[in-house]
Amino acid sequence: MSEQSFSDYQLSEEIIRALKDLGYEKPTEVQSRVVPVALEKRDLTVKSRTGSGKTAAFGIPVCELVEWEENKPQALILTPTRELAVQVNEDITNIGRFKRIKATSLYGKESFSKQTAQLKQKTHVIVGTPGRVMDHIERGTLELERIRYLVIDEADEMLNMGFIEQVEKIIQKLPKERVTLLFSATLPKDVEKLCHKIMRNPVDIEIASVPGAANTLIDHSLIAVKEGDKPKLLLDLLVVENPDSCIIFGRTQEQVDRVYQQLDRLGIRSGKIHGGMEQEDRFKVMNEFRKGTFRYLVATDVAARGIDIDNITHVIHYDLPQDAEGYVHRSGRTGRAGKAGKAISFATPNEDKFLANIEGYIGFEIPRRKMPSKDEVLLRQPAFEKKQSVQPAIKKDKNEQLNKSIMKLYFNGGKNKKLRAVDFVGTLARIEGVTAEDIGIITIQDSVTFIEILNGKGPHVLEVMKNTTVKGKQLKVQIAKE
Repeated sequence: MSEQSFSDYQLSEEIIRALKDLGYEKPTEVQSRVVPVALEKRDLTVKSRTGSGKTAAFGIPVCELVEWEENKPQALILTPTRELAVQVNEDITNIGRFKRIKATSLYGKESFSKQTAQLKQKTHVIVGTPGRVMDHIERGTLELERIRYLVIDEADEMLNMGFIEQVEKIIQKLPKERVTLLFSATLPKDVEKLCHKIMRNPVDIEIASVPGAANTLIDHSLIAVKEGDKPKLLLDLLVVENPDSCIIFGRTQEQVDRVYQQLDRLGIRSGKIHGGMEQEDRFKVMNEFRKGTFRYLVATDVAARGIDIDNITHVIHYDLPQDAEGYVHRSGRTGRAGKAGKAISFATPNEDKFLANIEGYIGFEIPRRKMPSKDEVLLRQPAFEKKQSVQPAIKKDKNEQLNKSIMKLYFNGGKNKKLRAVDFVGTLARIEGVTAEDIGIITIQDSVTFIEILNGKGPHVLEVMKNTTVKGKQLKVQIAKE
């Protein structure tokens, strides 16, 4: 761990303050090596395992370098999945909160017109999946001429999911004069080829020489089992291990549904997530799991990449993944932020080939363990049942401290009433005790406006604005609902 602090870098007070409120105390290794180079506007390729703090490594310089005054997008961040796009968007918003950085996420299965309306607002950073970003480019709803920073996140997963061609098409549309940052847990030849094609003398940074397996905080083990015996083994293992927070990975949507139903029948509260679910439902489940509403999440590999959830104590590979990288990324959901975790695999007799690939890739043989004995299960049953009877403690949101001093206000007037951001800023800054620095992100829609008031001044602004006009118009004002 680096002994540096974020204040050692050339960062503005607004960014430093947000990092402090988010609980970022010292840079991780990837952050300490990436942030200073990115701030110098150098192209970068970064090979770093999942869970190493990559999002902040690019999020901090992006938020620092974009100019608030510019209305058109200046940074484009491409991610392979919708879940990751939403998470990165939230992280950028949090890091850039006091600089009033506006980030917009673009992904499939969400209303195109809603996204188009958001793009008409002042937007500094776009975070999106390649398909939907390309859709907006082709329809002319995403302006690219001011893009100065491109981030390609989880590049190896882009390749696995068949997005690399789309990524290349998007890059061809971008201004040539830009900074490009590429992040990947591994660097397959096709990704290296892409780097040579789109970058100028990139600085190459590698954090872990052995892909993923360098995380010594993860205790790996494997149990040999017949396919038909997996349901009983899972239950016995959950009783013996009694996890605080656990992801159970299945290879198919059908398998995930079966395991979820098994837990549900036994009264074990859990959630499930796979690609066959509605996007809204997937987000809801992930948010509930992140908060700690339930202890067990049954998932396909859609939850294996880049999803940052604190304190997952166990990962269970109910089915072995079909590729070795998948094992690393699944297992990497635990053993994060300096905390220990366990990765336990179920292997059937016909999976020797998968297993050999995984062990060859991670560089060690996964230690074998026996199935839990009847005596072990009986001994641990009371503790398991006791934990099941207690509602898990809801986890604090990492941006709770950050948001404590922020109040979001709703005004019932927008573009239809010819109102602009400057009209609101001018009015609010005239309130006694309020300056432009106390006004956060302003989102003006056709008939409503949302404004974040910073530094604990929200209640005061709310009271004053109940009797104050904006551009001669008296607007209804109240605390915005989430």
